[in-house]
Amino acid sequence: MVGLRLFNVKSGVTEVVPRLAQVEADVQGLVEAHMETMLGVRFLASEYVIDCVDGGRIDSLGLDENGAPVIVEYKRGTDAGVINQGLYYMAWLTNHKDAVRALVRDRLGVRAASQILWSAPRLICVAGDFTRYDAHAVRQHRRSIDLVRYRYYGSDHIGLETVASVTGQSLAPRRGRRRGPELTAVRRPDGAMTELAVAVDEALTGLGAGVTRVQRKQYAAYQRLRNFACVLAPQQTKIVVYLKADPQEVDIVAGFTRDVTGLGHHGTGDLELRLRSERDLERALDLFRLSYAVA
Repeated sequence: MVGLRLFNVKSGVTEVVPRLAQVEADVQGLVEAHMETMLGVRFLASEYVIDCVDGGRIDSLGLDENGAPVIVEYKRGTDAGVINQGLYYMAWLTNHKDAVRALVRDRLGVRAASQILWSAPRLICVAGDFTRYDAHAVRQHRRSIDLVRYRYYGSDHIGLETVASVTGQSLAPRRGRRRGPELTAVRRPDGAMTELAVAVDEALTGLGAGVTRVQRKQYAAYQRLRNFACVLAPQQTKIVVYLKADPQEVDIVAGFTRDVTGLGHHGTGDLELRLRSERDLERALDLFRLSYAVA
């Protein structure tokens, strides 16, 4: 974590000096054991052998919260080759969909295998550090790539910092007027709801660097490494948003917020918001920020 200094204040003030892992496998093993919590990715396989001319092993394979296939590559320190290595594996993945479907079907079931989001495959590179050239390089590619720096703090803490996050070209906004989530509701919303959808989109994407939007049929997901908001297609009189904010830490207001923990719905998140006006959006901004912070 460049620029961050951490201190233990339990007995006086002692600086906790960040360190790298002893070996790359330590980072890989920890992330794979807790991949959903740390990266928002459901674990599928480790050291997955690919069948092609040059061969190779994908460090980790998974599916993110939106069903997009994810390749995770690890390096103990700084290694410019991790990006090109990951892109090589992504090319294999998109050309061998049947093999990936079979893996997902075996690990997560038929339903998950049928809902893979092939339009948004992702590469997450977890390394001790990256150069400014790495951050520049990923912005030149047409793939969705996240560069994540790790640091151990003492024996009980690890920090993850997103250095760069880029959405693939297929998901980039189209030229012309900025659009909100796709208007796929059964009954098309009126002009006011369409304008409100655009405002919601701008508020969510404007929360900070590295926010990306992934469009699924039923919802638009806004994510850092993990989803922090999911917006359903606008309805005639409201826009429904699901956030990762903990409903137990929020004042539930009838008609505006609702705890949907354990209730099935499209997208991810246990706090439901119903927005009907610009005023509701203003009320929701603090909740947007809270959800962004915990994602």
